[in-house]
Amino acid sequence: MPRSYKIPESVLVVIHTAALDVLLIRRADAPEFWQSVTGSKDHLHESFEEAAVREVWEETGIDARAPGCILRDWHLENIYGIYPQWLHRYAPGVCENTEHLFSLQVPAGTPVVLNPREHVDWKWLPWLDAADACYSPSNAEACLWLPRLAVLPGVQGAPGPSGR
Repeated sequence: MPRSYKIPESVLVVIHTAALDVLLIRRADAPEFWQSVTGSKDHLHESFEEAAVREVWEETGIDARAPGCILRDWHLENIYGIYPQWLHRYAPGVCENTEHLFSLQVPAGTPVVLNPREHVDWKWLPWLDAADACYSPSNAEACLWLPRLAVLPGVQGAPGPSGR
């Protein structure tokens, strides 16, 4: 059976409360990695939004479509080199990934249920502390952008002038 490689197109979803407390999860395969939800598309035709909703569910048990949740597409992407320890997951010659950024506002107290094969711990931190705790520079930068992008009118999912 041919080997299935990861698609080098992924999502980063910064999960946060209205008070801008950020959920960070710790990877099982790299305990020094505190991060937001990340994950690759399952297939080429999966939209980034579909991948974001799926990855949030798979990694945290949070339904991004539940009442009180607001998924925002930031319409931003990062292109970065794949860490050497994970290159084997991609087709030969693939060494960069394109990461599409989202935020997901959830009600305070939203339960978190980790997939223990992927993550072993979680914590909520104020956005500045979360940025300091992130292993990945692109994830840290996303936490720093959170106060500006999580509530801007015109960003998909953001409240408009009517307060939607």
